[in-house]
Amino acid sequence: MNAGIPGDSTRRTVALALAAGATLVLGLGLPPAALAQAQTPAPTQPAAPARTFDAFLLEVRAEALGRGIRPQTLDAALTGIQPLARVIELDRAQPEFTLTFEQYLNGRVTEARVARGKQLLDENRELLARVEAKYGVQPRFIVALWGLESDFGRVTGGFSVIQALATLAYDDRRSAYFRRELLSALTIIDQGHITAASMRGSWAGAMGQAQFMPSTFLNAAADFDGDGKRDIWTNKADVFASAAQLLARNGWQGDQTWGRPVKLPDNFDVTLAGLNTQKAIGEWQDLGVRRPDGADLPTRQLQSSIVLPQAGSKTPAYLVYGNYRSLLRWNNAALFAVAVGTLADRIGDG
Repeated sequence: MNAGIPGDSTRRTVALALAAGATLVLGLGLPPAALAQAQTPAPTQPAAPARTFDAFLLEVRAEALGRGIRPQTLDAALTGIQPLARVIELDRAQPEFTLTFEQYLNGRVTEARVARGKQLLDENRELLARVEAKYGVQPRFIVALWGLESDFGRVTGGFSVIQALATLAYDDRRSAYFRRELLSALTIIDQGHITAASMRGSWAGAMGQAQFMPSTFLNAAADFDGDGKRDIWTNKADVFASAAQLLARNGWQGDQTWGRPVKLPDNFDVTLAGLNTQKAIGEWQDLGVRRPDGADLPTRQLQSSIVLPQAGSKTPAYLVYGNYRSLLRWNNAALFAVAVGTLADRIGDG
């Protein structure tokens, strides 16, 4: 703002003062009662009451009907539901402490999970091979994602997805996003993939053994066994194929791995770290980057980046490829992507 030029607030103040003065001058010839009435501020209008949850559901119903969702689907899904206080509590909750990278990784890539992953990879080898043939995603990565998202289908969430999403859509913090997800969930029910009563998931609406949000389900869930339903809750074939299809649509390359841990030289320029910098593997080799045991990097000249998941530290360090970026499109968190890759490597078969 230029000096000497009154701003909007100053101009408003002057205008109000002039308006008040005009009232006083004009009021000099009025009777005292009329003068008092003229100078008495108009009563403040009470704020309109906030809409009720039932009114909100009527809005959702109208929008869903406009999208072609059948009335009987909406009756089954929306009748009698109420906001879930626990969902709002979890949405507002803040972690009491921040995990270090080592704590995060050790808590997710456990010996028990690695052993279970190896077992399930072996048990489902034929099915996983068919999924790989169609989508080009190596079985160990499908099993690793399955393990991290739902502990191999053991923990999928106990909330009604419709109630949870309706609660979050009614709340004003992220209402637009969750309203879209609620309408997507209603579409899934209307398409016959699952009933409203059986649609269970996390407090935020992530569903099934792959923990897909409803919009992700509509975009990437697969009916691998051809039964007419995309069942990521109970059907392993659909779970595996849905995970693979999402990765494939995110740019996954079946002839590459995700990345690898590396050792940086003492004089490494940390400004080169991050996904904004890409170099051929040989260029990182020339800069002194090596495998953790000091051996040379692979000779295949993939474009790659250095990532440092522990803020403020040069260790651990990872050389990551395009598939790491695909994992970030699944969950945009470096810790998650490294955990998936590490678990996949520990599970084996490549």
